Amino acid sequence: MTDTILSSATKEVVIGWGRPFVMIGEKINPTGRKLLAEEMKAGNYSRVEKDALAQVAAGAQMLDVNAGIPLADEPAMLARAIQLVQSITDVPLSIDSSIIAALEAGLAVYKGKPLVNSVTGEEEVLERVLPLIKKYGAAVVAISNDETGISEDPDVRFEVAKRIVNRAADFGILSSDVVVDPLVMPIGAMATAGRQVFALVRRLHEELHVNTTCGASNISFGLPNRHVISGTFLAMAMSHGMTSAITNPMHSDVKNAVMAANVLCSADPHCASWIQINRDPGNVQEGEASGRRGGRRARVGFGQAPA
Repeated sequence: MTDTILSSATKEVVIGWGRPFVMIGEKINPTGRKLLAEEMKAGNYSRVEKDALAQVAAGAQMLDVNAGIPLADEPAMLARAIQLVQSITDVPLSIDSSIIAALEAGLAVYKGKPLVNSVTGEEEVLERVLPLIKKYGAAVVAISNDETGISEDPDVRFEVAKRIVNRAADFGILSSDVVVDPLVMPIGAMATAGRQVFALVRRLHEELHVNTTCGASNISFGLPNRHVISGTFLAMAMSHGMTSAITNPMHSDVKNAVMAANVLCSADPHCASWIQINRDPGNVQEGEASGRRGGRRARVGFGQAPA
C-alpha cells in the first residue's frame, strides 16, 4: 500500500496503512492562543520550545508548526520557529500556513522532507503551492474544498481530493506525497459528520490509495468532555483507513485511543508498544501469582470465568 515518507535531518517517519498511526502535534499554533501569539510577536519563542518538547515526550511522531498571527511578519516568524524546533527535536515537521511567502520561507530553511499544510482545490492555489512542493521535494496535505467552499456531500469532497491528486501528478508529484484531509465537521452541528468522514476515508484509501489526515479536534468542537469524543473518533477513523491526524498527544484520552486502535488494527506487532507503555511490573507479578494454582497456571477459555 501507499507510504508517505517524511524526514528531519536525522529521522524518518512513514505514514501508511498497516503502520502505526502518526500523531502530528497541534500545539505550536497561535490561533486561539493569545499569550503564545503575543510572545511570538515579541520574539519570545520559549513557549514554542516547551510545547515542542512536551508533545514529543507525549508521543507525537511529528509536529505541526504554525505562525499565523495577524499583522505580523509570518514568513520570518515561521522560518524562525522551524529552525528552533529542528534544533531541539529530531521529529519531522508539518509546515502550516495559508501564506505562500511563509510556506516558501519555511521550506527554504527546513532540513529534511517536510509535510506542507496545505493546498486546497482552487486552481489559483494549486498553481501557487504545487510548484513549491515539487521544488523542495516535500509532501502536501490536500484539503477537500475548492472555489465552491466546503461541501456537505462527501462525494463532492472525494472528487475535489481526486482532482488535487491528479493536478499534483501534472507537476510531477507522486500520489504518495499527497495526504488528503477529508475535512472533519463538528459533530455537534452536523449529526452525520462522523459517518461521512468514515465513508470518505475508506474511499480515499481503497480508490485513490492515498494517506489521510485531519484536524481531529474539530469533531468535538463545542462539546463537554471533548477529548473522549476526539479519541474515539480517531480510533473509528483508523479502522476505516485514516493514517495520521493533527491532534494533541498530551491528552490521555486521545493518546490511549490511538494506541489501542494501533493494537486492534494490527499496527502494533505483538502489542509491544502498548505493553511497554502500560505494563506495571508490580501488577504483572500480582496477576501471574493469582493465575497459578498448585504450582501451575490456571487456564481460562473463552466464555469461562476465572476461578
